[in-house]
Amino acid sequence: MSTPSSRNTSFNGNNFRSESFSSERDLDSVPETGCLSVVVLGASGDLAKKKTFPALFNLFRQGFLQSNEVHIFGYARTKMSDDDLRERIHGYLSHGKGDEEMESLTNFLQLIKYVSGSYDSEDGFRLLDKEISEHELVRKSHPGTSRRLFYLALPPSVYPSVCKMIRSYCMNQSHLSGWTRIVVEKPFGKDLSSSEELSLQLAELFNEEQLYRIDHYLGKELVQNLLVLRFANRFFVPLWNRDNIDNVQIVFREDFGTEGRGGYFDEYGIIRDIIQNHLLQVFCLVAMEKPVSLKPEHIRDEKVKVLQSVTPIAPEEVVLGQYDGYRDDPTVPDGSSTPTFATVVLRIHNERWEGVPFILKAGKALNSRKAEVRVQFKDVPGDIFRSKKHGRNEFVIRLQPSEAMYMKLTVKKPGLQMSTILSELDLSYGQRYQDVKIPEAYERLILDTIRGDQQHFVRRDELRAAWEIFTPLLHKIDNGELPPISYKPGSRGPAEADELLARAGYVQTHGYIWIPPSL
Repeated sequence: MSTPSSRNTSFNGNNFRSESFSSERDLDSVPETGCLSVVVLGASGDLAKKKTFPALFNLFRQGFLQSNEVHIFGYARTKMSDDDLRERIHGYLSHGKGDEEMESLTNFLQLIKYVSGSYDSEDGFRLLDKEISEHELVRKSHPGTSRRLFYLALPPSVYPSVCKMIRSYCMNQSHLSGWTRIVVEKPFGKDLSSSEELSLQLAELFNEEQLYRIDHYLGKELVQNLLVLRFANRFFVPLWNRDNIDNVQIVFREDFGTEGRGGYFDEYGIIRDIIQNHLLQVFCLVAMEKPVSLKPEHIRDEKVKVLQSVTPIAPEEVVLGQYDGYRDDPTVPDGSSTPTFATVVLRIHNERWEGVPFILKAGKALNSRKAEVRVQFKDVPGDIFRSKKHGRNEFVIRLQPSEAMYMKLTVKKPGLQMSTILSELDLSYGQRYQDVKIPEAYERLILDTIRGDQQHFVRRDELRAAWEIFTPLLHKIDNGELPPISYKPGSRGPAEADELLARAGYVQTHGYIWIPPSL
């Protein structure tokens, strides 16, 4: 039987530790240890049925979770039976019709057991531990070798009480090859002080190596490709700096509004909901220096360094918006000034990026739905073709939908005349990898948690550095110092945002539209 590798030492003066792992990301390399219990807390909620359980089913269907070693427990306050939970999640798990698919679904559902209890109830968590222990006994796991994974599909307000209950009543003996790991969902606080308070509460209960702060954007295929693109391709390495890149945009656009989530969204706003976490994670991977190796701590060290190099956000480089009709939602307070759109320019004070604006833009109820990274290069010096009118070279990484990478470049227009036109070199995943199913982000991240790979999870000092960037801006917004500009649903957002992009140096390409290639 193999045993886990030794643990890394502390870093940055903090008492953080992380279980090391092989940089060869072999999906079959999960250590052979005792049985695995996956506990989904908040099992009756939307996140669990739409994301967590489907991800677990897909891992089971692909053979990464074995029926002879894993058991899945749902825990929530709702009174219901095992079959009630199975029925509730059934429709979200599979859309296949084949016999093999249906057999996998049936086998998976039989692995699920439900326990009802409150989130601060000693009795509820004692019962949960009893059910887990019985499963471990049936699987004949040796004491200290079993693995317990707790996925908190819950609001952050109950994290402290739930974690106290887990620590008091549900811990596995981890002195051998077993472990207890806790997955917590964003948002991790609302500003620096609340985030630090939450981090302190969790740190009193668990080591950093046991905590997995999940941001599902880090599990997206094209986000995970960023390190490979930047550091494995010779033609990108010398270009990726202020000498060649004029500006970088990281964009998240939705073509729908809050749609029944207005009450939740209004508490946070677009910056807390999207920019401070999802887009900032992408920003780190685009801007960081090359890590020493692919070990999780080396990668996360570089992410922290680039965050610490960000200068304070200038108010004149921020545009906020709120779409007309947002306050018609009965769950949104009257007179709410919560932004549903934001464009924020970040600037990095270091040798590589001095003077290059990083434009983070997110909004709801816009004219399209997409998430992408857009790297715009500087104009060609001494341009003899006078092709500047077509627009600049851009490298675009489309994160969703229609995953793709393409380079916008100037080429000769076919024909007898020497004239130029803007075209692209295109890698569209749907065409190039027709036989490959791109895994959902939650599948990848749950598997990483089981394997003890923290590369794609947020470390405590990284979280603190992220909040240090945005907290002053958020406090100004909360105090009404930066009121949002109204914009029409289905538009590009406030016109002032395009004006900010122009001031930052972005040159929009007119008359060019990227069309995903069809099969």
